Amino acid sequence: MEAMLVAAVTATVSFTMIYFSNDCQPLGPDHKEEYPLQLFCADGEYNSMATTFFNTPERSVRSLFHNQPGTFNPLTLGLFTLTYFFLACWTYGLTVSAGVFIPSLLIGAAWGRLCGIMMAAITSSSSVWADPGKYALIGAAAQLGGIVRMTLSLTVIMVEATGNVTYGLPIMLVLMTAKIVGDYFEEGLYDIHIKLQSVPFLHWDAPATSHWLTAREVMSSPVTCFNRIEKVGTIVDVLSNTATNHNGFPVVVHVAHGDEPAKLCGLILRSQLIVLLKHKVFVELARSRLTQRKLQLKDFRDAYPRFPPIQSIHVSQDERECMMDLTEFMNPTPYSVPQETSLPRVFKLFRALGLRHLVILDDENRAVGLVTRKDLARYHLGKHGLEELQLAQT
Repeated sequence: MEAMLVAAVTATVSFTMIYFSNDCQPLGPDHKEEYPLQLFCADGEYNSMATTFFNTPERSVRSLFHNQPGTFNPLTLGLFTLTYFFLACWTYGLTVSAGVFIPSLLIGAAWGRLCGIMMAAITSSSSVWADPGKYALIGAAAQLGGIVRMTLSLTVIMVEATGNVTYGLPIMLVLMTAKIVGDYFEEGLYDIHIKLQSVPFLHWDAPATSHWLTAREVMSSPVTCFNRIEKVGTIVDVLSNTATNHNGFPVVVHVAHGDEPAKLCGLILRSQLIVLLKHKVFVELARSRLTQRKLQLKDFRDAYPRFPPIQSIHVSQDERECMMDLTEFMNPTPYSVPQETSLPRVFKLFRALGLRHLVILDDENRAVGLVTRKDLARYHLGKHGLEELQLAQT
């Protein structure tokens, strides 16, 4: 309903502005408009507002870059810029796949060309010393750079789009200025949406004031562990628990009493446990001797990347009493750090190695906690020092 409302309002506003627009340009011999739209103009003329609105954004940007001076009316560009800006903001806020790259270029090209026209109008010279097309290019770069806060990569994109390397230096200066001014007031649009969606995104470096935090203070504990030889019913119950939707589980020598820590001997993933349960890789404990079916690497690769959910795995009541040996399938050398490790060091390990889990150990090599990407991403440097975010659970 929201998407339909936005589409209806956009169409209504567009047609209303076109209907009341008197910007009719003649179709002369030197006319370069690729797809002119006549609409409410006389024969031999085209409606500049309609051509800007109803062309694809790419063609409209091309027209603003390359059309001859005098093609666009300043009032038309001003109204189009304001209207398209608010409509683009509203559309980008919808819960649909909508980009902001090309609309930003179009908005910037419109007000950039408007600035070029105004610069030419303040002079009494008959020659056009300020080419509106070049101002449109600079305005497009400034608008897009201020929104997405890219510098070098966006400079290369704009230079390749124009096909002229001589504009590289002014574009770079404009992008740097847009980024500096934008960062002074607010973060970039993508960073804002990362926080709004509570995405556990790690920046390049840890927060500046996090050196006094240790792994013990950010880890999740008590950690859910499995024994090397674990009961099938226990594994199924842990994987089926929606309150703790963990992806990795430390494997310990033996869990003695409840949540009491035990010595670490490996790490096993949820996807691996589901494949083991699916292929019934467990046996009854008979005479203290375990003999179970051998599993091949192909069995794990066939299930990747869409591993079946635990709810689709049927385990009978008799099978719940069987035992599963995790020794052959676990990672015997998982990444781990002592609990006194500083947060910046843990942060660097995640960034450099692309970790998803980091086991926290005490002085006796017992697993006392687990650090994930969400545990690190919820800390950021805000206006009032180090702040903690509420991240999404999925």
